Amino acid sequence: MNDIQPILFEQHSTNFNRLRGRLESAVGKAIGDFNMIEDGDVVMVCLSGGKDSYTLLDILRTLQKRAPIDFKIVAMNLDQKQPGFPAEVLPNYLKSIGIDFHIETQDTYSIVKEKIPEGKTTCSLCSRLRRGIIYKVAGELGANKIALGHHRDDMIETLFLNMFFGGSLKAMPPKLVTDKGDHIVIRPLAYCAEKDIARYARGMEFPIIPCNLCGSQENLQRQNIKAMLTQWERQYPGRTQTIFTAMQNVRPSHLLDSALFDFQGLKLGDVVTEGDTAFDD
Repeated sequence: MNDIQPILFEQHSTNFNRLRGRLESAVGKAIGDFNMIEDGDVVMVCLSGGKDSYTLLDILRTLQKRAPIDFKIVAMNLDQKQPGFPAEVLPNYLKSIGIDFHIETQDTYSIVKEKIPEGKTTCSLCSRLRRGIIYKVAGELGANKIALGHHRDDMIETLFLNMFFGGSLKAMPPKLVTDKGDHIVIRPLAYCAEKDIARYARGMEFPIIPCNLCGSQENLQRQNIKAMLTQWERQYPGRTQTIFTAMQNVRPSHLLDSALFDFQGLKLGDVVTEGDTAFDD
């Protein structure tokens, strides 16, 4: 009982209400900045059972009540048949909050374990399988938007993963059209910090379900990147947000991609929007 009391108190505290307001504001801003949700949309929220997707669903439902437009939300969970997965937790939770939902059962766990050698990371194959199923279910449910729970820190980690191991300067987009053009994928938590989401999830007492397939793998490069960024943030508070701001403040004329900037055609007298900052401090 003593372990529960501080959490219950936080839900009604001034600090928690400020946190809630900050998350709602950040999600609302992301939706507005990238035109993520429009009138008449059917938004399928992918619910994994983790802190991020619970928070996403909760905040979207709150904003739905205030929105000047009309859109529908349906929650979707993919039960991948992981051993020991508590299949009753999500249906019980979704029934308790009175939201439309769909549980899709597909044994991707066995496929991943069969195809990926022991000790190797499973994320790539697992995500490809999940993606195909999610798109199929979205079509069946009549959803034109698919909302995922990736947040600011996920985007930054992906940026460094692609730089260090993929040789490309890219992260997770806040909004994208699927390859077949059937759906738009959105990430409304794009402006939200993971630490805020974690605190919110604790305060709301969401019934968190751990991922035993990939969440427990300690050799993931993403975990190494996360540790690096955490160390940087300890040494230089605010660095994570600065990196995220830089992702929104790109200067193609000061990189090396000729497809984005016409270096060959650059001549004396040309005016470059970004200006001459070659010798700035």
